[in-house]
Amino acid sequence: MSEFPRTARVVIIGGGIVGCSIAYHLTLRGVSDVLLLERKQLTSGTTWHAAGLVGQLRATHNLTRLAQYTANLYATLEEESGQATGFRQMGSLALASNAERFEELKRGAAMARCFGLEVNVLTAREACALWPLMQGEDLLGAVHLPKDGRTNPVDTAQALAKAARKRGARIIENVKVAEIVVEDGIAKGVRTSRGDVEAEFVVNAAGMWAHGLGASVGAAVPLHAAEHFYVVTEPIPDLPAHLPVLRDADACTYITEDAGKLLVGWFEPVAKPWGMDGIPESFAFDQLPEDLDHIEPLLEAAIRRIPALGNAGIQLFFNGPESFTPDDRYLLGETPEVRNLFVAAGFNSIGIQSAGGAGKVLADWIVDGHPPMDLWDVDIRRVMPFQRNRRYLKERTVEALGLLYAMHWPFRQPETARGVRRSALHDRLRDQGACFGETAGWERPNWYAPKGVSPLYEYSYGRQNWFEYSGQEHRAVREAVGLFDQSSFGKYILEGPDAEGVLNNISANDVSVPLGRIVYTQWLNQRGGIEADLTITREGESRFLIVTSSASQTIDLAWLRRHTPETARAVAFDATSAYAVLGLMGPNSRKLLSRLTDADLSNEAFPFATSQVIDLGYARVRASRITYVGELGFELYVPTEFVQGVFDLIVEEGAAEGLRLCGYHAMNSLRMEKAYRHWGHDISPQDTPLEAGLSFAVAWSKRNGFVGRDALLRQKEAGVQRRLVQFALNDERKLLYHNEPIWRDGVLVGRITSGMFGHTLGKPLGMGYVENVAGLADQRFIEEGRYEIEVAGMKIPAEASLRPFYDPSNLRVRDIEETRPRLVAAS
Repeated sequence: MSEFPRTARVVIIGGGIVGCSIAYHLTLRGVSDVLLLERKQLTSGTTWHAAGLVGQLRATHNLTRLAQYTANLYATLEEESGQATGFRQMGSLALASNAERFEELKRGAAMARCFGLEVNVLTAREACALWPLMQGEDLLGAVHLPKDGRTNPVDTAQALAKAARKRGARIIENVKVAEIVVEDGIAKGVRTSRGDVEAEFVVNAAGMWAHGLGASVGAAVPLHAAEHFYVVTEPIPDLPAHLPVLRDADACTYITEDAGKLLVGWFEPVAKPWGMDGIPESFAFDQLPEDLDHIEPLLEAAIRRIPALGNAGIQLFFNGPESFTPDDRYLLGETPEVRNLFVAAGFNSIGIQSAGGAGKVLADWIVDGHPPMDLWDVDIRRVMPFQRNRRYLKERTVEALGLLYAMHWPFRQPETARGVRRSALHDRLRDQGACFGETAGWERPNWYAPKGVSPLYEYSYGRQNWFEYSGQEHRAVREAVGLFDQSSFGKYILEGPDAEGVLNNISANDVSVPLGRIVYTQWLNQRGGIEADLTITREGESRFLIVTSSASQTIDLAWLRRHTPETARAVAFDATSAYAVLGLMGPNSRKLLSRLTDADLSNEAFPFATSQVIDLGYARVRASRITYVGELGFELYVPTEFVQGVFDLIVEEGAAEGLRLCGYHAMNSLRMEKAYRHWGHDISPQDTPLEAGLSFAVAWSKRNGFVGRDALLRQKEAGVQRRLVQFALNDERKLLYHNEPIWRDGVLVGRITSGMFGHTLGKPLGMGYVENVAGLADQRFIEEGRYEIEVAGMKIPAEASLRPFYDPSNLRVRDIEETRPRLVAAS
């Protein structure tokens, strides 16, 4: 193309398989004014050397849907484009050589059935029959996914590019994008080696280069390259064709048959970050230096599994870079920092199997103005600003590559790049035996080890080593008083004459309340889906405190700012670091707090869902009577520099009231007994308040309405086909975590969204949506069913309820009278 374009509706930076997929899917949506720019040649960088594995089972329902879409796309792409792709579905076989791995695989198999995937749990003998060259004496079993496959990455990317060109997209190679042009916080185009291009949307699909491009305009794109190793053998005599892709995760190994040879690759637990000093300008189809010492132990393990490898020559020893993110999930969507700038990068060695689905949903997002489904797992708005830090990324990448094949334990915590964000109480809590977990970079106490016990996790799918200690914390909150460090809350201030109007427009509940009132509300999208779940406290006539979860700090602030009109006299700022938060929870909380302040804390003077500024120690503290654990309690918002003194005072006086320090595992078990929802698990942008049982927080008749009201009214009139239900297992030995299938009268009707053991009730608890595909999910439908939850292939009878199992009338929260915890019938 001799004449270089100067305008395009969408400019895509990067010609790997993901960039080509986005271009293809935009043209499918009728957007032909697409310009894809590649700095060298299509597929250079990472795509060209990928192994091409196309697995379909991912960690969540929607990611699995995207992977399924990719497989279906690749199956028809050759016919549409006229370009051979090499795609074939030979299946995959995941091996278990110990009981823990087999438990994980069986739980995954149950999840796969829940997602509509064909899956088989095999004995060791059956697995060896599928892979006759395998040594399987140590195996306990395996899981077989018959529809998994493999494709040729270069040919598949070229097929996507060819199909996109047919529909009008322009794809130009050997053009480097030097800069993304941003004006007034909006992406307006790119500056290239051949001149500027104006655009309505810019997509950063630049792979390893995406981090730097994003950083140049203030957008965090946290990814880092790591060296990835595989070998290809010489031809092996009598090697069966089309063997399933073999995954031996305990040996960090994957093996696939390739034209009479074997390709053997690894995801080792201690990886080698690459590119710390920058990526060479000439880098395209380059290989990295061999490292036999690094790979030798892994190769030896592969030979033990496939003895024929020991006699096979090595035709190719390959080492190439691939990009990894801090949480091993890719980055997709519009950046919170720059409008109309989208990202699709950091695919953690699953770019080939993710490209089709990622390209589709990003194209839909650009065209429709919103994502087509809940993409929170990969949404770039989950990213914290600090995560673009290069030292942090390098240290986390050492661990990130190996996590693909590591055990995916419940409650597993990262081991690298820790201690990033610490509350002012961190050292005090550490000295009291806190075992810290990480969320959004925050070090948070998950549980406390008693004296003589090391505060370290011992992971399993059963009751882990902290189970009883967390149970004691749980019971302290129910029976006496517990103290939580909740400083990691995301906290914003919206201030200005128009603040009330802005919040009332985006909040489903009514924030036109007296000073000191706390409003629990959701922020909805136009389809009625829940984009945020938070509390708003009126601090003044024109000042509001907004509190959300730590993981939602970035996304909720972006939602607030983007729904504040430019003409509104209201300014939002992030006050997260300004306040530490102490949660004083339990029936003795008022008695303890009354020892420390002269404020009147009685029901009459300080009712539920109100907030006051009180004297506490030497500090002025905002005390909010609100709870996430289902007991009388107060959240204390303390200016950060005062919190150590306040904490010491509470602990000193707390012994007389049975005070116990409590962690987030106890908070989770407490909230599960009360069926309090958790955004990102139990509620999401594809769930409405009506489906989630949150219609009590909707102000239907609020003057001027709110975002999403019309969609909710339509759904209210029609009725819902799915409802969030609480479950209690009848077998206390089995634990629920997430994605366990829900069976009603022998029919699969949903999956568990979150689970935890309820220590007060003595039962494993879970929540999940129950769907009635033939009608309404009304009270009668829920009540009349007989329920079972499938755990690792076993169906466990369960009780179901639309009301909380614990204190369904909220008497303890409001401190109206003493109630005895009890199980209730579904109602």
